[in-house]
Amino acid sequence: MSQEMLNVLALPLLFSVLGGSYAYLRFPDRRPNVLLTLILFQLVGGYGYSTQPSSALFSLLALHGLVVLTLLLHGLQSSQLELLPERTKRD
Repeated sequence: MSQEMLNVLALPLLFSVLGGSYAYLRFPDRRPNVLLTLILFQLVGGYGYSTQPSSALFSLLALHGLVVLTLLLHGLQSSQLELLPERTKRD
């Protein structure tokens, strides 16, 4: 019975990791939307795990969560770099 939930969530979670990573790196202006979508996929996976827990699904969710956390931290670091003021020469 717990194998069914893994079969249902495996491909969407793997697709969201691959597609989300590609979209995050390729389109910097869409990063907030991509991160929101990845977090929503994580929440759907978490609900699936709470209804039918299994160790394989937990491993998949842990991998997905690690990717989301990495991209989120990178997004937070890169947004701070964009907010730094530029130096201008005064004449």
